[in-house]
Amino acid sequence: MQQLKTAIKIFLRKSGLEKGVKQNTALLLWDEVVGENIAENTNPEKVEHGTLLVTVENSSWRQELVFKKKEIIDKLNNKIGKKTIKDIRFI
Repeated sequence: MQQLKTAIKIFLRKSGLEKGVKQNTALLLWDEVVGENIAENTNPEKVEHGTLLVTVENSSWRQELVFKKKEIIDKLNNKIGKKTIKDIRFI
């Protein structure tokens, strides 16, 4: 099993897909990183060029999340293991 994992990592790195895969990991980690309350009022849509696009239930949530943006970015990058997410846009 370890050989398969290593082979996949090598393939992703050589094919230039590693960065995209790491970026999209942020979508899977969103709920865990932000917690249940925020997760229920947001939806991570996509990641492009290091920017995570998140739809927000309303403007009050958007305002609150703008203040927490740096903290969320730091938590996501710590979980991913690299400084992959550079910004978050709340819409």
